[in-house]
Amino acid sequence: MARKIAIIAGPTGIGKSQFALELAQRIDAEIIVADSMQIYRHMDIGTAKPTRSERALIPHHLVDIVTPDEGFSAGRFRGMAQRAIASIHEKNKSVLVCGGTGLYIKALIRGLFSELDGSEILRQELREQEASHGDGYLFEQLKKVDPVSAGCIHSHDIFRIIRALEIYQLTGMPISHHHASHKFQEFEYEYMQIGLQLDRELLYDRIDKRCDKMMADGFVEEVESLLSRGYHSGLKSMQSLGYRHFCSYINGELKLEEALSTMKRDTRRYAKRQLTWFNRDPSITWMTDPLEKMQQAENIVKNFLSS
Repeated sequence: MARKIAIIAGPTGIGKSQFALELAQRIDAEIIVADSMQIYRHMDIGTAKPTRSERALIPHHLVDIVTPDEGFSAGRFRGMAQRAIASIHEKNKSVLVCGGTGLYIKALIRGLFSELDGSEILRQELREQEASHGDGYLFEQLKKVDPVSAGCIHSHDIFRIIRALEIYQLTGMPISHHHASHKFQEFEYEYMQIGLQLDRELLYDRIDKRCDKMMADGFVEEVESLLSRGYHSGLKSMQSLGYRHFCSYINGELKLEEALSTMKRDTRRYAKRQLTWFNRDPSITWMTDPLEKMQQAENIVKNFLSS
């Protein structure tokens, strides 16, 4: 019989962490964090990571598990999440997966092979990297992680370069590996998903205010600290939202106001892409103004877990 997990999904800035923290207390659950940035140590403010007091209240798994210069993939997330889920079930507690990285959630509930369908979010991020760093940047990255594919792809064939990098980042393995084997075709978990949503303008306003709060909390100092530790601006982790903008500010490429405004703009765009991703999944039960409907969410999840 498949083990049961409940999932809280939605775009950045909508309040998933707060919602999951409250719900976890009500259903005696521990939280698996499905966030591609909260995995990194030393990156706290810019990732809106759960605080130490929140993590002391409810155990959060897969937070602070790698350094910013360490590689990570959906495949690695899947394996670590599976082990965490097993340990939570052994304690007779419920599992609540919470996050906005749709790739990780999909890899966990549907397996890695389905990930070969790809991700428009990731493709867009790769296109933005090429535009930011200049022609040939992605091909150089491909040569580092998948020299076999790089040897078969023309350096200007950006479509195939992005596809090869996409597969590698999704699974942690070269695309040639997937041509030879089909894995994870059976679902391991029985799951239900709650998606959080708000009026678009309200969401964008929350994102802008959260960016302002990050600044007040010392985000610039956090980026400076990362750079001083040797985590350079070219790292994948340092090319993420906020970090790349303030690396550009620290390097003198942007003014402070420009870095903040472009971070807000790009975060809003990312939230829109996340919503597009999650809206494709008909299994998600959507909730507007979720904290006001906490009792409804509690009932839904409890009924699912006990059925």
